Amino acid sequence: MDHNDNMNEGRKRSRLLRASLFGTFQLRDHYSAEILISNRRARALLAMLCLAPEQPFSRRYLSKLLWPGRFETQARASLRQCLLDLGKALAPLGNDILIVSRNEVSLRDKAIQTDIADLENALNHGQVASASEMLIAIGTSPLLDQFHLAPAFEDWRTRQRQHVEQRLKTSVKNALTALERSNKLTDYHRLFEAWRVRDPEFTFQATNPQRKSIIRVAVLPFTSENEADDQHYFADGIVNELITVLGQVPQLLVAGRRSSFHFNNSDMTASAIAESLRVTHLLEGTIQRQGNDVRINIQLIDGRNGFEMWAQRYDGTVENIFALHGKIARAVTLELGSVLNLKMQSPHIRKMTHNKEAYDLYLQGRALTARAIGIGIIETAIHLLERAISLDPKFAECWTALAEAHVYKAVYTPCLDRLAASREMAECAQKAIVLAPTQGHAHAMLGIHQWTKNDIVGALDLAFEAYRLEPGNPDVVIRLGAFLLYCGRTAEALPYIETAIDQDPIHGRNFAHLSTAYLNIGDVKKAIIAGQRMADLGFPSMWLGVATAAAGKYELAVKQYKQTQLLLNTVIFPPAGSEPMSPEALDAFWLLAAKGVCSGQEEDRIQYCNMLEMLYATLPDKYDTAIVMPAIWMGHSEMVFKTIGAQITPANFFCLQSLWADREPINQIRTHPEFLNFAQRIGLTAAWEKYGWPDLLPKPDN
Repeated sequence: MDHNDNMNEGRKRSRLLRASLFGTFQLRDHYSAEILISNRRARALLAMLCLAPEQPFSRRYLSKLLWPGRFETQARASLRQCLLDLGKALAPLGNDILIVSRNEVSLRDKAIQTDIADLENALNHGQVASASEMLIAIGTSPLLDQFHLAPAFEDWRTRQRQHVEQRLKTSVKNALTALERSNKLTDYHRLFEAWRVRDPEFTFQATNPQRKSIIRVAVLPFTSENEADDQHYFADGIVNELITVLGQVPQLLVAGRRSSFHFNNSDMTASAIAESLRVTHLLEGTIQRQGNDVRINIQLIDGRNGFEMWAQRYDGTVENIFALHGKIARAVTLELGSVLNLKMQSPHIRKMTHNKEAYDLYLQGRALTARAIGIGIIETAIHLLERAISLDPKFAECWTALAEAHVYKAVYTPCLDRLAASREMAECAQKAIVLAPTQGHAHAMLGIHQWTKNDIVGALDLAFEAYRLEPGNPDVVIRLGAFLLYCGRTAEALPYIETAIDQDPIHGRNFAHLSTAYLNIGDVKKAIIAGQRMADLGFPSMWLGVATAAAGKYELAVKQYKQTQLLLNTVIFPPAGSEPMSPEALDAFWLLAAKGVCSGQEEDRIQYCNMLEMLYATLPDKYDTAIVMPAIWMGHSEMVFKTIGAQITPANFFCLQSLWADREPINQIRTHPEFLNFAQRIGLTAAWEKYGWPDLLPKPDN
């Protein structure tokens, strides 16, 4: 056997290494013989790499974690010796198991298979019998037991245990949901009881497994067969009403408005649209208008094959348009119940406005607000909605829409006075609530303003009340999930975020929350997938870059992060009050930013941190997301404390969601001596006292 054959054999054998992470850490070769590693810190280091195989660890971080009481030079020397000992122990198994560079240590991809990976793969691929057996076998064994090292390592292990348990619980719930839908009762109960061995207090609030699967419906934009100027908004009004009314039916899950309207004038087939929206059925319609008479044709389409299942025609007049809305909504609901074999009650029809012109203006303004991005779009939306309210001051839905438009002005435009926009939003939301106390979305909007007042308890109270009022509104659901995410309650936030995206899967901005949540719980693969989906939908790819960097693919991460530059002035705007940059300067800035956040090199990080200091000194808005967000990703504690710690705005408070990833250098912020003072100053600690402390931050004794 020549040298190359020996190397190939080594690689082949190293791929068959297995590690047990539940209970006492053990490494075994392809003969199942245990590989003894006498150096306990070397064993701990290898266990860390096996637990997070996609995450490269910096030498600096490992030195502090495993030798916290030593000077940096001494700790680094101990790490070098530890790596030498580990290398000697692993050498007979193949010389490419570890990847050791000047700055980092990582595990070669697929070099070691772990029991955690086996269990997660089984859960995620429907291998329920295997997953149940593995769960029973590991029982209540804690992760990485029998390691007795420094408190810093103990804290790291505690956080990892929380991450893994949350990931597994999410996978179990997903598997149970799939078994419920396919009516596999034996497997359902087997998996449920197997997980209960590990988590005796586990409950799964699913529908009865014997119940038929929920029916998922999307109402697509209706098309007009006339050229009347107001015909488009006339049709949109009917679609809006159908989405709202059908959303009240417990047996239906109705796709969100943004996702449905994404397919306006689409040339995609019905089956392709249904697949994109994750629905089983589509409602389509056409409108014909001749003078004062209106004829509306509606069809129910089977999303699997594109065949028409039912069709109906409705006639009315322009004068009785609001009565026609209600008539159609009731009739379609009852007809759907008949066709789909569901028992449905006559739905409640919202009281909107009796002023047709106000209603048309409302629909136009709301459509522009949904677009959000573009020069003058939000300002035009606000103008249209204000005109509608001037015609009907008691139009509660319009007050809510105007509140949302003011939020979008503060978030998506180069607005110099974001707090003024927030105050205007709060006034509109309060008027909506006075007129219609069940306006859940208005409560959620008002919650945003409470963040700017450092009243996070009040913000969460409003978000939970909004959810109680409108649990089927994806805009309300995502707001509650986001608020919890900002507070570090990622495990609690994730189901809300996933639910909102499941109902509104084409709303790209929400994938920033999803990518961040997955990164926070340590699921890097899903974080990358969510970030890629966001980029595919035409939104900034910074989250994709951050997730990819967490996987150790730094060059690709820098490239992905820098792609955001292409969306400048189209999806994102430069900081308010900043001067235009030349193309060359802009290219240099985005390269500096991408390297600072994603390259993994300390010198790049320091250089971009210095740039943020300059931006802080020169920009009119010192609390702009262009400063706050990268400061968090780069662990620039002092900048975080003096920006968002001094002023929360509707534009920057979403940056808080990234504080809760257990990764360097973000950890430097949470471990900073001033972090709890910062948290208390902005109202986080008060929220934690009421709603629970963050997943990564145990409640202190004092």
